[in-house]
Amino acid sequence: MKPSVNIIWFRRDLRLSDNAALYHALRADVPVLPIFIFDTTILNQLQDRADKRVAFIHAAITEMQTQLVAMGSSMQVFHGKPMDIFLQLVQLYTIGTVFTNHDYEPYAQERDTAIANLLGEAGVDFKTYKDQVIFEKSEVTKDDGKPYTVFTPYSRKWKAKLSADYLKAYPTEKYFNNFYQQAPTLIPSLASMNFESIETVFPSKQLNEEIVRKYSQNRDFPALDNGTSKMGVHLRFGTVSIRALATIAAGLNETYLNELIWRDFYQMILWHFPKVGKGQAFKAEYEKIKWRNNEEEFKKWCEGKTGYPIVDAGMRELNTTGFMHNRVRMIVASFLTKHLLIDWRWGEAYFANKLLDFDLSANNGGWQWAASSGCDAAPYFRVFNPYLQTEKFDKELKYIKKWVPEFQEFSYPQPIVVHEVARKRVLETYAAALKPS
Repeated sequence: MKPSVNIIWFRRDLRLSDNAALYHALRADVPVLPIFIFDTTILNQLQDRADKRVAFIHAAITEMQTQLVAMGSSMQVFHGKPMDIFLQLVQLYTIGTVFTNHDYEPYAQERDTAIANLLGEAGVDFKTYKDQVIFEKSEVTKDDGKPYTVFTPYSRKWKAKLSADYLKAYPTEKYFNNFYQQAPTLIPSLASMNFESIETVFPSKQLNEEIVRKYSQNRDFPALDNGTSKMGVHLRFGTVSIRALATIAAGLNETYLNELIWRDFYQMILWHFPKVGKGQAFKAEYEKIKWRNNEEEFKKWCEGKTGYPIVDAGMRELNTTGFMHNRVRMIVASFLTKHLLIDWRWGEAYFANKLLDFDLSANNGGWQWAASSGCDAAPYFRVFNPYLQTEKFDKELKYIKKWVPEFQEFSYPQPIVVHEVARKRVLETYAAALKPS
């Protein structure tokens, strides 16, 4: 006799508290079997066998497993293709419903449609819930029902719509006794999945409210350890609740709240304009830009050897830690697209491979903003001057000295391009591409 269960499928929501799908699963009066799948479709695309994100997920799963085992339950963790895993699960259990949370990315949409069809053929329901954003899809639209493509009016409508109900936590803890009771199961090791175990200190899950309180005045200075909250990776993998962060932000600092609204905005853009997640410019006319795409210059940018210390500091920080300060992200992205005239998609892909908090919608939105090809982007004639950015945001050169200690030595490379020359070149290139035909 096969055990009767419902399944909670964890993906971008690696926590047991305040989790929408888990809450609905636990209230359904059928024992809930937790699962996680290390999806080989995704893992096989990763270039680095010491990828910090895989290590982060593994650590989060291990922490959740400890909690579940203490309740007499266990998470079943698989390594393979989701279709193959669910074919196995349907054979092993009598499954009523599979519960999970929405994922808005193109691959996730295709995967979930295929899984829903597979389960449907087996008589199993597939239910998904909103969890990683406050507002999704068409919840915040213009009065005519069309999606916003400019952030400021979107954020006004977002704030006007916000109420306590949208921030209310899901009280999953009340129903923890509804987890399926079973002996502890093993989690595949990183080595068994052909990944290296790496010693990495991840940012704390506890939001420092003092950082939020002072966020407006400190957020642009990369040398400050406590200038930003470093919650990006926790939001990306759902180890913290967006509702919890938004509740704190709404009471302490509107600038910090706006950063959370940008996340919702870019997820909404990806949903309504899926072409941006498939390598296309939001503004179609920007596909006419004649990129230089010099591979040697791209390599120097990647390695932090451009001769512009603030740019090089950012790239070295990224390569070493998997993190880059948000102000510096804008500087290095502007430099690649405007100074070097290298296609924003090259930079987007590099960040996708390196950023610990990589999120398709936000990464794409940031890169298209820098290249001026996205919705509500910087105008094409806005070209960040790295020297002025340094003067404004790293005046004492603390950030630069940390990551580029040799910047005043003869060994440090000469600037890869002269700022004034690069600015003139990019303005001419963009103007030629965008002139009416």
